[in-house]
Amino acid sequence: MKNLNPVVIGGVETLPIVEGGKGVAVSTGKSAGAMAAAGCVGTFSGVNADTYDENGQPMPQVYQGSTRRERHEELVAFGIKGGIEQAQIAHEMSNGKGRIHMNILWEMGGAERILEGIMEGAKGLVHGVTCGAGMPYRLGEIAEKYNIYYYPIVSSMRAFRALWKRAYAKTAELLGGVVYEDPWLAGGHNGLSNSEDPTRPEDPYPRVVELRRFMNEVGLYDTPIIMAGGVWNLGEWAHWLDNPEIGPVSFQFGTRPIVTQESEVPEKWKRRLLTLKEGDVYLNRFSPTGFYSSAVDNAFIKELKGREDRQIPYAREPENLMAEPLPLPPRGRPVYVEPDDLARVSAWQAEGYTLPMKTPDNTLMFVTPEKADEILLDQINCMGCLSHCRFSNWKDHDDYNTGKKADPRSFCIQKALQDIVHYNTGRGDPLEHQLMFAGHNAFRFASDPFYKDGFIPTVQQLVDRIMEGK
Repeated sequence: MKNLNPVVIGGVETLPIVEGGKGVAVSTGKSAGAMAAAGCVGTFSGVNADTYDENGQPMPQVYQGSTRRERHEELVAFGIKGGIEQAQIAHEMSNGKGRIHMNILWEMGGAERILEGIMEGAKGLVHGVTCGAGMPYRLGEIAEKYNIYYYPIVSSMRAFRALWKRAYAKTAELLGGVVYEDPWLAGGHNGLSNSEDPTRPEDPYPRVVELRRFMNEVGLYDTPIIMAGGVWNLGEWAHWLDNPEIGPVSFQFGTRPIVTQESEVPEKWKRRLLTLKEGDVYLNRFSPTGFYSSAVDNAFIKELKGREDRQIPYAREPENLMAEPLPLPPRGRPVYVEPDDLARVSAWQAEGYTLPMKTPDNTLMFVTPEKADEILLDQINCMGCLSHCRFSNWKDHDDYNTGKKADPRSFCIQKALQDIVHYNTGRGDPLEHQLMFAGHNAFRFASDPFYKDGFIPTVQQLVDRIMEGK
């Protein structure tokens, strides 16, 4: 393949390799520092980052507040303290090489406050901020305040054009790069728009060419594009290198750095990734953010699919075919459903799914009594980890309420991600019963000879392998 030339990221030449940021303590200062020490861009997550005790063990984030707003303030404080600590670890491990970036989700609860709090407390330690999951119009303004580079994540030229025209043209000198994230192949939350078919993946090449054309039109000839999502080895992307249609380009790896010795996720998580098969990662829309996301199709996802399937429309008064009364607990007041749906309800109830829960779409979802209790408790315990949460109806500003009914078809993403990364087994094996984000190419671990016999490389060994084009 062609020689892999350095790319200028944040004013410094680095290898064309960027670590993808993965929230809630997956991308840490340890992995980011190791990536930077190898001459790449290391990324730690500013989303509910861990702090550690005197023995180097993650400290549980225990909430004491009796209200959502009180717990939200605790969450913001946890996030700032953890982000500063991760920045310090990354800086020390990097030995002054590469670049250290922080990843943050714009739709995270208190995102701007946490970002600015970390920047204040970690001045000089972070070289850039990567931000996606929404339209972060104020990202350039905040980056200018702290004189750091910023890297918006987009999934189309149209999204970047909107950001540029509304805001980023004013802070173009600090736009370090644009991350194009393939919305069909990336892990975690995906940027599929309502006009795009989740079942019909599109080739990223023409989409990135379109992005580059617009960037050139506004004078961003030398600003690199960072290709993210679906990148496994660089040999497969040789036609993108030294290509004037693409321009300066680097490549982001999100899933592969999880399976390294420096990665702090549980060893069982790494081993599970090594065994995935093609199709084991599922693109879904269960997330309380409302975005599509990609995760391993484990028992957790299958249970959410079951909730979605065990769902029927209802009316409060008889109308047309909805004329069959269905008494609802606890007082037995009826709603009205179609005859065929009443038969389906009887079958579900015979299987143990006896409790109906109302959704914001005027449907009833049937679950077991135990699951209904869990859903209600999780909604009550909400700590405001998102700017808008459809699961709990939390909003992080104004009246702190989305104005919509809480949606039991979703889940508490904070609990799910905290449980899996810290391997909390109180609710069973978290690799099966909690959310396990992964990119759609994760099945390639099983067939890549680099990982033969369960080999887990160091970050440096992974970087060397990628630089070989493999």
